[in-house]
Amino acid sequence: MAAQTCVDVRNEWDIVSARQLGRDLSKELGFSSVDQARITTAISELARNIYLYAGKGKVCIEPVKDVNRSGLQIIASDTGPGIQDIRKVMQDGFTTSGGLGAGLPGVKRLMDEFSINSSVDIGTEILITKWLR
Repeated sequence: MAAQTCVDVRNEWDIVSARQLGRDLSKELGFSSVDQARITTAISELARNIYLYAGKGKVCIEPVKDVNRSGLQIIASDTGPGIQDIRKVMQDGFTTSGGLGAGLPGVKRLMDEFSINSSVDIGTEILITKWLR
């Protein structure tokens, strides 16, 4: 099983690189094309958030195994300004960038597991997992 692979996110091309890495790894692990699309969409959203709100950070992707299942885990982290109100950003329709506001709630819906840890002036870490069906 492959080890963790990370993409530094500093510009829009890095968002594309993170998406491609997620697509390649999810395909390699045997995810359906629908789940591959879900994974790449979630990665794209997380990487875009790093770029827009923190300026820089990283997206790390690794295969994971549980007792009777395997999947893909993605960790998006930055040392940006952090999220003031996590409850607010997890509401559908909330946006600070003028986007559609699907953001983090959308990522949560696309994945099987979602956790967020953020501290103001320290940064944010979001961990998501998709399990093979």
